[in-house]
Amino acid sequence: MSTVETTRSKVPFGQKLAFGVGMFANQMFPAILGIFMVVLVEDLKFTGLMWGMIYLFPRLLDAITDPIMGFISDNTKSRWGRRRVYVLIGSIIMGVAYIFMWQLFKENSLEYNFWYFFFWSIIFYLGLTFFSVPYVAMGYEMSDDFHERTNIMAVAQWIGQWAWVIAPLFWLIMYDPEWFPSADVAARELAIWVAIPCAICAMIPALFIKSKSTISEDYEPLNLSNIGGSLTKIRDSFKEAFKIKEFRKLCLSTFFIFNAFNTVASLTFFVIVYKLFNGDAEATGVWVSLFGCLSALGTTFIVIPIVTGLSKRLGKKKAFMICQSISIIGYIMLYFLFIPGKPWLYIFALPFFSFGIGSLFTIMMSMTADVIDIDELNTGKRREGTFGAIYWWMVKVGYAIAGALSGGIIWLVGFNSDLSTLEQQGSVDGLHAFFCFFPMLGTIAAMFIMRDYDVTEERASEIRAKLDKRKNFDLAIGSSFYGKNKLESLISIHEKTSYATDVDQDISIEELKIMFDNALKSKLHGICFSPYREGQNVNHKLSGTQIDERMEVIAPYTTWVRSFSCRNGNELIPLSARSKGLNTMVGAWIGDNRSQNDLEIKGLITQAQKGLVNIAVVGNEVLLRDEYSIDEIVEYIKKVKEALPDIPVGYVDAYYQFVDHPQLVELCDVLLINCYPFWEGCSVNQSTAYLNEMYEMVKQVAGEKPIIITETGWPNEGSENLEAVPSMINAMKYFVNVTNWYKDKGVEMFYFSSFDESWKVHQEGDVGARWGIWDKDENFKY
Repeated sequence: MSTVETTRSKVPFGQKLAFGVGMFANQMFPAILGIFMVVLVEDLKFTGLMWGMIYLFPRLLDAITDPIMGFISDNTKSRWGRRRVYVLIGSIIMGVAYIFMWQLFKENSLEYNFWYFFFWSIIFYLGLTFFSVPYVAMGYEMSDDFHERTNIMAVAQWIGQWAWVIAPLFWLIMYDPEWFPSADVAARELAIWVAIPCAICAMIPALFIKSKSTISEDYEPLNLSNIGGSLTKIRDSFKEAFKIKEFRKLCLSTFFIFNAFNTVASLTFFVIVYKLFNGDAEATGVWVSLFGCLSALGTTFIVIPIVTGLSKRLGKKKAFMICQSISIIGYIMLYFLFIPGKPWLYIFALPFFSFGIGSLFTIMMSMTADVIDIDELNTGKRREGTFGAIYWWMVKVGYAIAGALSGGIIWLVGFNSDLSTLEQQGSVDGLHAFFCFFPMLGTIAAMFIMRDYDVTEERASEIRAKLDKRKNFDLAIGSSFYGKNKLESLISIHEKTSYATDVDQDISIEELKIMFDNALKSKLHGICFSPYREGQNVNHKLSGTQIDERMEVIAPYTTWVRSFSCRNGNELIPLSARSKGLNTMVGAWIGDNRSQNDLEIKGLITQAQKGLVNIAVVGNEVLLRDEYSIDEIVEYIKKVKEALPDIPVGYVDAYYQFVDHPQLVELCDVLLINCYPFWEGCSVNQSTAYLNEMYEMVKQVAGEKPIIITETGWPNEGSENLEAVPSMINAMKYFVNVTNWYKDKGVEMFYFSSFDESWKVHQEGDVGARWGIWDKDENFKY
């Protein structure tokens, strides 16, 4: 998908400021909501069960709708860009809903107030989803420069952090009779004064951050089918991400720390008022507000600088362990320093206490970036958005559960806000114990999970080096090997926009799917067989069961099957194909290990002598990879030809290698050519004409030798290669067009490939794993 709103240039400070103002709103609404929620129990007498429902259900809805909103935002065509409209709409919904949700009156029944608040909270969280998901994406799109992104987020986080400093101050005025006669009156009036400025702040990014038009972008259609299908993609992304054990550890440890902390954070008001001031909220004065303010200031000016320094000196894991250990000291101190009549004592515990939640996201977000590198190494895809969405989904679900648990704790200890401390000393002591020791248990659980986290600086550097090496290889593939206009450098290609049998460029996706289905059901001449499942690679020993299962999937759609190796279970492919009545093109893999090459050649000859080979192939793109000289390849071919005089023998490589090396044409019984308009940067609309010219070029040197296209295809995901754009629609167009072409032309062609195989990202980058007609789990993709 094109990131049309991204720029490498430095972002003006005004743009960063506009994004940061939006972050203040993004942080202020949740922060102030937590303060106002006390009114529901303290003044409007909501039960613990009601409290739990209000926390749980809207946030669960928020966690579900976020991914859907991400899909909608990613695929929106608009003259104002993908995000700005939603940010503006979400800002308005949040502001209006926040005002209405707090128009609660004591005169109304408890049930009425509950259901009224519940309804408007649902509307509020929908508005928050409309706003926050595209808003965060706007920040990522402002620049693709590594350090400039850091600068953008630094400005935004600094501005946003002040929401957590300001929000606790509302406790001072809400329960001050000189300001308001009661807290419910304060909530009704202050909601207006909070909502309007915050909504305006939320609008700032939509109004002032520049975004390019996306009207002409090739996005997925926003229909109910695709939006519903996005849930399947989200589910699959969750599965892929959680296969990475390091990411599981980050998510679970964050869940335990954040969930445990927020479970008791909502109890702060009750613990301070009833433990230290015998239930007299007015007498509490500034002490409730100071707890939140001083904790936030401590995080900003103490915790973040220290954890950053520790991480650089000792590594991220050790920094995490040290900071969480310090927080445990803080929780213990809070238990002993909450002394009635001496509220100032708790201040001594706050610097230690703040290290828990204060250091969490600073380290975890950095660790997540390391894990994203691991994912890129495994899959070839750079998926910051996917991993960020999954990580924060875990946070939101934890937050929702925390709200429910806090209500459960109030119910469990039997706390009643109508009673004084003396009348319910045991309940107040129970709240205080939960307040101190519940987050400590969550912290210990998280530290246990992280005990063997092994992404050290050394390992991260190794991963980064491998990624850089792959990117250099990708550049070679895109320039030296399959460079743009490689064909034009050899012959004069005519200006063609399409081939005679191509489908209409403006064909609807529904019509295209039907044509794709029909082309596949009419049977391909041949298909390249992909034997490796997720987590496997060329070093894995394949089972006959696995090969038979995959052969069962493709057999109804082809008459030939091509294999690439005769070792590690690949030798079972011809037998499986023959059991389905299919012809076989069997390959011996020729690589940089000569002893293994000898085993491959021996295996190919053995297979052929058993009657399992229709065409024998010696090597695949060896010249393209520059592993052996032409003379060495010729010797391998001669060896097989001598052993198999009655079977056609050939060698597979990029089409132009046969033009450059006449001895290949002379020696091979059949010319086996790979033709990839995609790798030469050709647009899909010109690709059939381009493919035809590739074929015609080899035909001019082939004489009477038959020519078979052994590989051609188009990926449905991955990085663009000049004018060649991977997408579901383009992959379907290419398949239909080249199928029409080879049948009209009378050419024999093998389509690449049958199944997606993730291991190929190590050779071909992110597009390498997305060439299959079926996905890695053998599900039909189109």
